[in-house]
Amino acid sequence: MEASLLPGLSAEEIARSRRPLEDAWTLPAAAYVRQDIHALETERILRRSWTPLARVDQVPEPGDFIAMDLAGQPVLLVHGLDGTFRVMANVCRHRAAPVAQGTGRRKLFTCPYHAWSYDTEGRLAAAPLMEGARDFPSDDCRLTEFRSEVWEGFVMANLDPQAPPFAPQVESLRRYFEAFGVGDMVVARTLTYDSGWNWKVLVENFMEAYHHLAAHAQTLEPGFHARDSSVPDNDGPWSILHMPAAAPDPGRPRLVQGLPDWQAGALFAAVAFPHFMFALHGDGMAWYQVLPTAGDRFVLKIHVCVPRHVLEMEGADDVLAHLEQATAAIHAEDIVVNDLVWRGLNAPASGQGRLSPLERSIWQMNQWWLARMGA
Repeated sequence: MEASLLPGLSAEEIARSRRPLEDAWTLPAAAYVRQDIHALETERILRRSWTPLARVDQVPEPGDFIAMDLAGQPVLLVHGLDGTFRVMANVCRHRAAPVAQGTGRRKLFTCPYHAWSYDTEGRLAAAPLMEGARDFPSDDCRLTEFRSEVWEGFVMANLDPQAPPFAPQVESLRRYFEAFGVGDMVVARTLTYDSGWNWKVLVENFMEAYHHLAAHAQTLEPGFHARDSSVPDNDGPWSILHMPAAAPDPGRPRLVQGLPDWQAGALFAAVAFPHFMFALHGDGMAWYQVLPTAGDRFVLKIHVCVPRHVLEMEGADDVLAHLEQATAAIHAEDIVVNDLVWRGLNAPASGQGRLSPLERSIWQMNQWWLARMGA
């Protein structure tokens, strides 16, 4: 068997992960813990994939902005004064200092180093004391703009100028959840976690219900039996986990209106690879925003989203507090098991494990990951 093209992963290990689901193994531990793998992953996947930066309701007015890091690239999401959402490099074209931090609303972004200023479309608006600099400013003296799309209310970005558009790749995913009206939902609460694992550990945890048996034995398992979960075929870089209700109650009122019975009582988890994750249920959506900072660390923001009309309901604060508490409780249980997984993956004797048929989403993700990594 020929040698592997990925450091620390043998050709035999990769072949095991490539087998049909009924015979497949997990990725080798090296795929999670090696820094050279993470460096390749950043180059080949994280900087070439579509990533959600915000919901449009988080930057609702012209001039609103969010500054953040995307796979090592400081970026600035701006709702332009012309009404267009743009994602630009948060790097001054003079000496590379960021021109904004955090969130806010501005008409101009002024670098704190030498006071060069840029408008909401990234054009240079002022550069003090540059008289005498020949042929300045040039037409390209503006903040670099990256690819972006608005999809179902999410502002998506991609650092790769050659990447294919996002929406056509996930059209089947959109249709599957069309009745939920994802595009009209708004962020109502946000939970933030500093997470000490490789991001793939969280994605795998999110995309299977097998662990309901133990990790969520008193919370999710009674209402959504692991054995009843299923994963449909996918025709693109995405996966869906369907968790039907153990005891359907079609008469119960739902915050999301107009859902068919099979969706109203069920719990769904979805991922657009690599780590655009959201969970949908009859009362709204939880968007798991993953921002990797290193091979063994990422910031996780869980945004609790609801239909816009919920914000105007009587007792809305109590409803939102309940959704937030339930989301936090489930994730607290997941933190415990993800910590255990991370400890085991870093152990010298850690290897590969067999996948359960209930872990089809992980298998789908692994096939995509290996292909994108060139294995």
